[in-house]
Amino acid sequence: MAASPHILLVEDDVSLRTLLAEELELDGYGVTTAGNLAEAVAAITPALPDLVVSDLRLPDGDGLTLLARLQAAGHRVPLIIITAFGTVDQAVEALKAGADDFLTKPLSTDHLRLKVRRLLDQASLTSELAHYRSQAQAGGSLGLIGESPVMQRLRTEIRQVARSSAAVLINGESGTGKELVARAIHRESDRRQQPFVAVNCAGIPQELMESEFFGHEAGAFTGARQARNGLFAEADGGTLLLDEIGEMPLPLQAKLLRVLQEGTIKPVGSDHEESVDVRVVAATHVDLLDAVARGVFREDLYYRLETLAIPVPPLRERNDDVELLAMHFLQEAARRHGRGPMQLAEATLVTLTDYPFPGNVRELSSAIERAVTFCEGSVVQPEHLPARVRQRQATADTAASPRAGLEAASLAEWPTLEQLQNDYVARVMAAVDGNKRRAAGILGVNRRTLYRWLEAGGTVMRKGVGVGEGEVETGER
Repeated sequence: MAASPHILLVEDDVSLRTLLAEELELDGYGVTTAGNLAEAVAAITPALPDLVVSDLRLPDGDGLTLLARLQAAGHRVPLIIITAFGTVDQAVEALKAGADDFLTKPLSTDHLRLKVRRLLDQASLTSELAHYRSQAQAGGSLGLIGESPVMQRLRTEIRQVARSSAAVLINGESGTGKELVARAIHRESDRRQQPFVAVNCAGIPQELMESEFFGHEAGAFTGARQARNGLFAEADGGTLLLDEIGEMPLPLQAKLLRVLQEGTIKPVGSDHEESVDVRVVAATHVDLLDAVARGVFREDLYYRLETLAIPVPPLRERNDDVELLAMHFLQEAARRHGRGPMQLAEATLVTLTDYPFPGNVRELSSAIERAVTFCEGSVVQPEHLPARVRQRQATADTAASPRAGLEAASLAEWPTLEQLQNDYVARVMAAVDGNKRRAAGILGVNRRTLYRWLEAGGTVMRKGVGVGEGEVETGER
């Protein structure tokens, strides 16, 4: 079992330090406390914490000095600055210096706990990405991000297929990364030092396809002033990716089948055939067997390709990989835009994981690119995502609400906002077995507010039971 994250809490106010330490320990974290800068430096000497929470003003220095010392030693530890003297200028100074967040006193412990959890989650994702990148350099990940079972199975299939020189068919929806899979097959094969050539069959006019694939002799047709090698000749010795092969016209399919069978091509206008050594990797998002039934794809070519078929899973079947992919795209986009370190708010991660991404990984990448473009700060919020992604979350929230389907009811039957709130609070309390602390965290309010709501609604909760007005709750938590 992995060890619980360890937090260094630096605060000179003894009562506040004790309160915060207890709150963090209740969340399962290991906590080391320090009352000044010297104690904090001594605490990080034997072992680095996973996160630091530090007061800005300390008796013998400040939290930014501690941050500078960590940075000078080459350590990247998430740090939250808290202070009773918070100003915008101080917040900007702290964030520019490398602090990850800034909170002012009087401090909401629930707010702090949420920020701690978010920063630790981000640090965990960053660590996973670093592990992935080290694997990528060593060839372990094959350049494919994701640790879900379907991705592990995909890597196994790629390595198995790479040992052969036979044609391969890669099936997958648009945006799933079929070209990345094709490149991984090439890199894992004995042809890795030879050319990898990719072509989209849907992007070439039909009248030019034969020339593009097989080349042509000078004067073979109007405008052919000189001989030109085709894609097969360019890929000789290596791999040729035929993307969207379902768009290839039938006459060219027959010529492709001959190349696969005989290993020869005949340039347009030539009287002789040329030998080529090319491994063909075909990719498609359509059902080729259905295309065969409709007479738009050759059955013999289909079975020639289908022998080594690799399905690429859609993103909805590897939902566990969404956070890792999102962090990867966030870091890449931040780098391209010349931005500093950026993070995804917890609500943003929830929104992303709840969205089905019909456009798959490509759509996720575009969503993060848009978010980075419109995010003015360092934390990407849900409002920075495309509207379709946000609307999906709003729709899901509505469907899960106790009053889902209101649009079908008459206006007279619609409940008041207070009734909706009371119903929702009661559902949350029941779901957490009456634990007010957990309920307040889910509702995004402090416990005082929750107590006020419960009292105003005439309902409090005890373990597993709704308690009506006038009854007393026991065992308050």
